[in-house]
Amino acid sequence: MKKHQSMRCIQGCKYLWKLPLYNSAEQSEMMSLAASCSLAHSFVEILYNRGFRTREDIMRYIFISRDQVHDPRLLKDGERAVERIQKAIANGEKILIAGDYDVDGITATSLMLYSLKLIGAQVNFFLPVRSRDGYGLSVAVVEKAKKNNYSLIITVDNGVTAFDAIAHAHANGIDVIVTDHHQMQGTVSGAYAIVNPAQSDCAYPFKHLAGVGVSFKLMQLLYTTLGKELPAKVYELLMLGTVADVVPLVGENRFWVREGLAHVRSNPSFALDVLLRNVNFDKPTITSSDVGFIIAPQINALGRLDDPRSGVSFLIGTQSEDIANTGKILGELNEKRKKIERDIIAQVHEQIQQHVIAIADRYIVIAYAENWPAGVVGLAASRIVSCYGRPTILLHKTADGFLKGSARSIPECNIFEALQAHSDILCSFGGHAHAAGLSLRFDDVEEFESRINQYLKERLTPADLVPKLSLDAQVLLQDVGASLFDTLCYGEPYGAQNPEPLFLLQNVMLIEPPKLLKDVHVRCRVSGIDGSVRSIMFFSRPDIYTFLAGLSTGELFNCAVTIREHYFRATRTIELYGMDVSRSL
Repeated sequence: MKKHQSMRCIQGCKYLWKLPLYNSAEQSEMMSLAASCSLAHSFVEILYNRGFRTREDIMRYIFISRDQVHDPRLLKDGERAVERIQKAIANGEKILIAGDYDVDGITATSLMLYSLKLIGAQVNFFLPVRSRDGYGLSVAVVEKAKKNNYSLIITVDNGVTAFDAIAHAHANGIDVIVTDHHQMQGTVSGAYAIVNPAQSDCAYPFKHLAGVGVSFKLMQLLYTTLGKELPAKVYELLMLGTVADVVPLVGENRFWVREGLAHVRSNPSFALDVLLRNVNFDKPTITSSDVGFIIAPQINALGRLDDPRSGVSFLIGTQSEDIANTGKILGELNEKRKKIERDIIAQVHEQIQQHVIAIADRYIVIAYAENWPAGVVGLAASRIVSCYGRPTILLHKTADGFLKGSARSIPECNIFEALQAHSDILCSFGGHAHAAGLSLRFDDVEEFESRINQYLKERLTPADLVPKLSLDAQVLLQDVGASLFDTLCYGEPYGAQNPEPLFLLQNVMLIEPPKLLKDVHVRCRVSGIDGSVRSIMFFSRPDIYTFLAGLSTGELFNCAVTIREHYFRATRTIELYGMDVSRSL
């Protein structure tokens, strides 16, 4: 769906806000849609802005019908892979699942392992330790598989760049089935089958599956071929990995995430319960935002700072004591990860402020250090992108003279293509349009930075580098409440390419001085033109305290806000969370 194009722009403290503008014909069309769909006008306006312009489109979006789910037989090599797996099971062959160390890789591994064990497969798994083994299937892993008599390796959430490892497996009589979702970088010679909807000649219509989504579709095809029903557990794993990998929550992904959330709401696993208890979660239901910001980071902490393999037994194990112990470790690791991430961000900010990184002359931020864990730099890079509006690459310097790390980007820049254009100077790279991993020799970093900056300078404009917020609609303070929030829930699950609605709250004024909390968060109480009063909370935006403190008495200003529910001791309140502020025009 194409978003509305006519926009009003407002310059906020940090972001350029873009708010849709409608002519009288469009306003009339939205009123008719609201009536025909029996929906609040404000919600229809949000959907209209996002490209849902007919009653059929809106109903299809809200109810996410199963016709958005596609037949797994459309996956290129899907049936060939299933035949090989069936043969391995029938002959008692040993199968090795080779996964990845993030939540997508851990859940994809868990899903496939769980599904294959239930139908009698002799199967085990390998997840790399990031600091020791690097990314993906390697020649060393293939050698271990050979020594232990594995005749079939199935990769999950990796494999399309494992050229040497797959060639080595083929030469040693080991079949490799690749299941992946990353962009192809050439021919993977020697693979028995490649199941990846990102292949240009793959007929599968939906191209945005996470790695766990591809694993799920292959297991779905296998179970259908066998005339069996997939176990309910897979829907929880599918939901976790899909949300955690920040793939677009549209179409089929959105359908399966909603199914998975419904499953865990009615039958939550002990593992999820442990993670929720780690943060004293007290809401009656879990949402995709809770998964993305509360659950996934704890599971991810294993792969970022420790050994990810215990994540599999945590998710699909049956020993409650072991699960509880691992869950406690996950919570502790995540707190450690948060501190490391804050330290990295502070160091990059300092380099920019001291002009070590000349941000004004750069279309990309590139920074590195020896003490930055490779597993945390991607998260920090995302924050730097948000702060400075530029693609960002953060790297860990290794003892043997290499730089390894992660790239994150802005909507206007395909970072995968940018890396691909400079692959001659890179040791390895892979990923997507907005997130990628890479490695290069330390001696090449200056040349790489110069070349990629020039490449982006030729393709981006200064306007592309301004951080932006896409607002959906305007809201009055008097309309913020349970009724509006409950209507917004029709759009769940929210996530990438289906973000939670962002509103313009226009012409409000402070009714008391703002409060600075823990030196970084800001809370203020405002009044609208109708006399309504509400609090607004801004997280990690101390600059907004300076803005608010500088306002004259009674001076009006605007806020970009989201509307969320909050629970405290089982009492529900509807609250406003601010993203940015601007002066009234």
